[in-house]
Amino acid sequence: MILFISDLHLSLDKPEITRRFLDFLENRASRAEALYILGDLFDAWIGDDDPTPPNGKIKRRLKELVDSGTRVYFQSGNRDFLLGERFCRETGVTLLGDYHVIDLYGIPTLLTHGDLLCTDDLPYQAFRAKSHTPEWIRSVLSKPLPLRLLAARWYRLRSFWHKRKKNQEIMDVNQETVMRIMKEHNCRQLIHGHTHRPGIHDFQIDGESVRRFVLAAWSKETGQALCWTNQGYGIEKI
Repeated sequence: MILFISDLHLSLDKPEITRRFLDFLENRASRAEALYILGDLFDAWIGDDDPTPPNGKIKRRLKELVDSGTRVYFQSGNRDFLLGERFCRETGVTLLGDYHVIDLYGIPTLLTHGDLLCTDDLPYQAFRAKSHTPEWIRSVLSKPLPLRLLAARWYRLRSFWHKRKKNQEIMDVNQETVMRIMKEHNCRQLIHGHTHRPGIHDFQIDGESVRRFVLAAWSKETGQALCWTNQGYGIEKI
């Protein structure tokens, strides 16, 4: 069994989601062969040296899960792309690139967070390109931790107001981009999060049937995981 989740946005002010995730790791993910976390596990990650709760508890539980035999893979999102090698050493989690192909019970499947597919959102794509450069990352991580914490709050607030002003369709994936990326990676399935629009989309590329799975964001009330076995897939409420 392989599990896929994304967009939990864990933070100090969301204790209900944190409790649900910790329980999920202990009682559900521990029975899985692998767990893929496709970005935005944290609402903001300002460096591997940040001890702000619930970071320590999350890292310890992930380490316990990996030590129990479940492989855990992490793909950065737009909120936690500063997560780095120290986090991986402390947890045993394997960090993946922006696009990663797996053999999902015989089906070549492309994994990504999803923000790179939203190519109609030009201002965001410009910021993403700038903020993922080694120079930008080194500059941010060199700042004192209290300053980074303040900056993260400001960015979250700015992001909230910018989203309210944007057309919702602009923040969704661009279908032509989806098809191009799937063709480039020679995959018939795509799994991603980011858009907070869970669903399963069937379409065709060059006459071949393909499928796109969009993972759900977790909330105070519930969470979701995409579960795959050699018998097929299912959506599990957490």
